[in-house]
Amino acid sequence: RSGQKIETEHSLIIFGDVNSGAEVVAGGDIIILGTLRGIAHAGAYDETGGGRVIFALTQQPTQLRIGTTISRGSPEGGSEPEIARIDGTSIVVEPYQSRAIGGRRRA
Repeated sequence: RSGQKIETEHSLIIFGDVNSGAEVVAGGDIIILGTLRGIAHAGAYDETGGGRVIFALTQQPTQLRIGTTISRGSPEGGSEPEIARIDGTSIVVEPYQSRAIGGRRRA
């Protein structure tokens, strides 16, 4: 909900939406089985982000953070599941296709 903050040292799975004004912070990955409209910060306790990702069924965030890297969101967001990750010194958001989270392929 708007105005709420959820924080954990571990990975976080949310069943539902993260609305504008809400913030989710995790030491690990963030998985949102809904729409991300607020702020998501994965790898919060590791400067580099530690290979962490932010996944959502729909991404329309106000801000994405992985480690100390920050990216402004896009209110237009895609209509397909997307995954955000660090690529060099920036955050890239790409369609989630059929690969497993963390870059591992399905068996």
